[in-house]
Amino acid sequence: MMRLVKFDMKLTARRTFLSLLGLSGLAALGVIMNRGEFMTTVPSAARKNQKNSSLAPALFIGHGSPMNALEINSYTQSLQQIAHSFQTPKSIFCISAHWMTRGTWVTHMAQPKTIHDFYGFPNELFSVQYPAAGSPKMAEQIQNNIQQPQIHFDDQEWGLDHGTWAVLKHIYPQANIPVVQMSIDMSQPMSYHFDIGQKLQFLRQQGVMILGSGNIVHNLRQINWDTNAQPHSWAVEFDQWVKEKLVARDFKAIQNEALQTAAGKLSVPTLDHWIPLMYVLGAALNNDELHFDFEGFQNASMSMRSLSFRS
Repeated sequence: MMRLVKFDMKLTARRTFLSLLGLSGLAALGVIMNRGEFMTTVPSAARKNQKNSSLAPALFIGHGSPMNALEINSYTQSLQQIAHSFQTPKSIFCISAHWMTRGTWVTHMAQPKTIHDFYGFPNELFSVQYPAAGSPKMAEQIQNNIQQPQIHFDDQEWGLDHGTWAVLKHIYPQANIPVVQMSIDMSQPMSYHFDIGQKLQFLRQQGVMILGSGNIVHNLRQINWDTNAQPHSWAVEFDQWVKEKLVARDFKAIQNEALQTAAGKLSVPTLDHWIPLMYVLGAALNNDELHFDFEGFQNASMSMRSLSFRS
């Protein structure tokens, strides 16, 4: 089985390099935010009168370029604010766009390594370490609680890639909370990922924050290098469509209809950054409040929309 994982890690690396095609220019130009702003709360119709402070949130964070790990801008400042929006979780469970495998895997090591799964960036970025502990116990609990599909353990191949640490570096910079990362089986339909998200709801009840890291709009071939670039009209259209479906709690439409329009196809040319949202939607509860923690675009073709479900 580990032979298959090693094959998939090579596949992951190649896909990561392709997905970051053209982003080396960000190292020189910096990451430019466009229309970035803090957002508000959308109450659930089934909202409880009292908050359950022991229930950890489920977040989807648009992570964009790895350079965000070093930047101070309205987007990264919003991540710092998120940390003050709820109680500090006991552990963190992350689904990143950058770990693509056959089958579904979770990191099982006690000390996951920091993976720099990109190239062409400043040495300062490669020097970043996020030395959070892992949680073999949580990984084992997930495997025991989810019988279908089978959850495999990764004890040495992967770790924490930049989809995880570039975000957590701003939310919990001390890296003092254990982190487990789950891979994405790219061969499976949206319903597969949504269903796993539903099966992960029990983690929230144990104080484990569920984090999906990707982007609602992520088209690197349509990047505009103009530092003052406005987002493409199709990117704004699709980002707004997803927002409306989220507010309406129409998760089925997000799973089944997102790629049926020209705007959707341009916004999601590959599924890697889209799929983490499915896990977060699956982990959402009926009595959660939906918070839009940030809205904005980078370089015209990446939506940095970040949202959370909290009870």
